[in-house]
Amino acid sequence: MPVMPDSSRRNFIRLAAAAPLLGQIFVKNVFASAASAVGKSRHQNVYTRLGVKTVINCRGTWTYLSGSLEFPEVQAAQREASEHFVNMFELQHAASRRLAELTGAEAGMVTSGAAGAMASATAACMAGSDSKHIWQLPDITGLKHEVIMMGGRSAFDNAIRLTGAKLVLADNPDELAAAISDNTAMIYTTHLGEDLEKENAIAKKFKIPMLLDDAAGIPPIDNIKLYAKMGLDMYAFSGGKGLHGPQCSGLLLGRRDLIESAMLNTSPWEGAVCRAMKVGKEEIIGLLTAVETWFKTDLNALNREWNARVERIATLVKTVPGIETDISIPKDGNRYPTLHISWDQEKWGYTVKDCVQALRSGDPVIEVAGADNPSIVPAVREGNPKPKRKGSASGSSRLELVSSTIQPHEVLIVGQRLRKLLSAAQKAAPAA
Repeated sequence: MPVMPDSSRRNFIRLAAAAPLLGQIFVKNVFASAASAVGKSRHQNVYTRLGVKTVINCRGTWTYLSGSLEFPEVQAAQREASEHFVNMFELQHAASRRLAELTGAEAGMVTSGAAGAMASATAACMAGSDSKHIWQLPDITGLKHEVIMMGGRSAFDNAIRLTGAKLVLADNPDELAAAISDNTAMIYTTHLGEDLEKENAIAKKFKIPMLLDDAAGIPPIDNIKLYAKMGLDMYAFSGGKGLHGPQCSGLLLGRRDLIESAMLNTSPWEGAVCRAMKVGKEEIIGLLTAVETWFKTDLNALNREWNARVERIATLVKTVPGIETDISIPKDGNRYPTLHISWDQEKWGYTVKDCVQALRSGDPVIEVAGADNPSIVPAVREGNPKPKRKGSASGSSRLELVSSTIQPHEVLIVGQRLRKLLSAAQKAAPAA
């Protein structure tokens, strides 16, 4: 009896594993064809009525893709908040006290995203609570006005520069200590772990406030307490990403004096440099509710659910010969089970970029992560002006699908679309 080659055996096993999913896809397609035959139109919503396509988001909580979907509790709280008038000064201070209870920080405030937190924190460190200085910004005459950027420039550092601050670049703790001067108002970092601990120690030694930007740091919700325990001066999270709060919201937590100053430099104060970064009563109540909801949420159960979604997609995609997949959870932010898909791009004559564009131009629109960033200003230059370290260049060796933004009813659509695209590319590849 002839022995099946290993490659054929693997393909047979993968097809067998995918058989139940392929059966579901077949039945779904039959029903879709029947509905089309009797003239049923696609479901209309507030976006399609404007001619805007909704997106199947496999890329994650990117701002240009409208962040995340809010917890149901957040939606309900915002509806209730919208039914009343309230003094916004009182509301921010009440929210600050509640955030302190939840997080262990001395105080907190709701901002217009993590970038809004960056701007408010910078203004606080330069102008403090002095009304003359608050009105003076972005004129920095006579004020401490340098902000040390650990790791160099970023696409978001205009949130700091718009206050009038001048950037000073540092790459490591040794450079940080050397960069501190009489004009240093704040240290900004996105570093975590040992690097963060070293930088925090230097900031304490020189008595310079430090802001940690951990926009994508939740989940896990434990991080919201971790940085208070570390004694960080200030730290920020995005509200519209992993927190599942309002998209146009963020959290700034930390020392009471700094948070109070940040409030004075921000809306609703007229004449403050961050007046334009307004958050409404709905965003404040919504984000506070998101934090409270996370403390009642089982992250392990969520991870199991998210993991199952990308596992099903992987099962379908692996029926294409030559496809390799793996699932892992990143350790430095956006910590969700993430599916990686790779193939021999050179041999197939089909790149990750080709696949990304095909998914994006299809119907429905499917967004996945490749090497592109459609929302970045083309002129942006990030990092220190130093030679790149070996292996630091961003490559496009694989597709990434982030599980948390994929909805259960979208899994089969994504898996089948990818399977068709990759199968066609594999079959069209030149013979070796």
